[in-house]
Amino acid sequence: MEKKYGVQKTEQEWEEQLSAEEYYVLRQKGTERPHTGQYNLHFENGDYHCKACNALLFKSDHKFESGCGWPSFDQAVEGAIEYIRDTSHGMIRTETLCANCGSHLGHVFNDGPRETTGQRYCINSVSIDFDSAE
Repeated sequence: MEKKYGVQKTEQEWEEQLSAEEYYVLRQKGTERPHTGQYNLHFENGDYHCKACNALLFKSDHKFESGCGWPSFDQAVEGAIEYIRDTSHGMIRTETLCANCGSHLGHVFNDGPRETTGQRYCINSVSIDFDSAE
């Protein structure tokens, strides 16, 4: 049985709404190349939203430079993320999806800053939009 999300669209509707790269990452669980995303080294104050449905996902005060090549956060907005066990590519990881529309965002790892949560949400830039607080 397929999970029902707050935002429901057909794959054709998603494909019409999103660019080819956005569709590949958000709907086909792809990954953008490291060090290429617009939000990797972006540290303005504001909020990060799902590119597919505009749900609030992350706050800028939880973003940090991890050196991994993708935007990294030490925590998500409560209830914004769905966590799925991912055993693809011969690894065991935790995939992160937007809890509002089911779009793929990236993965979360337990190698983040120990002085905060210890988590590193490794998120594709193409899967998020930024709203400045200024």
